Amino acid sequence: MFKNTTSMPQEQALISRTWATRFASLLLVSALAACGSSVKLEDAPVEDRNTSTGQAGDGTTGVDPRNVAEVQVPGIDVPQPAALSRVVYFDYDSFAVRADSTAVLEANARFLKANPNRRVGLEGHTDERGSREYNIALGQKRAEAVRRALALLGVSESQMEPVSFGEERPAAIGMDETSYGKNRRVEVTYR
Repeated sequence: MFKNTTSMPQEQALISRTWATRFASLLLVSALAACGSSVKLEDAPVEDRNTSTGQAGDGTTGVDPRNVAEVQVPGIDVPQPAALSRVVYFDYDSFAVRADSTAVLEANARFLKANPNRRVGLEGHTDERGSREYNIALGQKRAEAVRRALALLGVSESQMEPVSFGEERPAAIGMDETSYGKNRRVEVTYR
């Protein structure tokens, strides 16, 4: 017979939040629909013209007939220094730079100091053991360790960008220690 009046404000707040969420969703859908175009891509006119000669449709050059420019990404297809080892390997579950990597680090440091306009990506990798989150963090720690080592050898911080790929880009496929060892690495990629 008696109503519990203490829960009424909570119920009203819940109902208000539910309606507010629904209203916001409706506004978002309406805004997205208004941004849409009714023109189908298949129906859009395409100019078939050779831009170098102005002649229609002769196709003598490799120019895209729609005059779409190619996207240029800086650092892609940059030639890597020849005869320069660019991989630093790590022990299992470790981001300590091994002593056998000294020659690789010194050679890359000499090259970067001699070429101050060159930049490098320090790409940290792991083997497939461990969770994805753990491997991303470990790959980042490995890349940072190589960055610190190169900085100690005189390379400018502005020339280096550490990044982690975790287990996503294995160098070797396999579930043996040899494959795992090849995957625990930092690759020095010149840009």
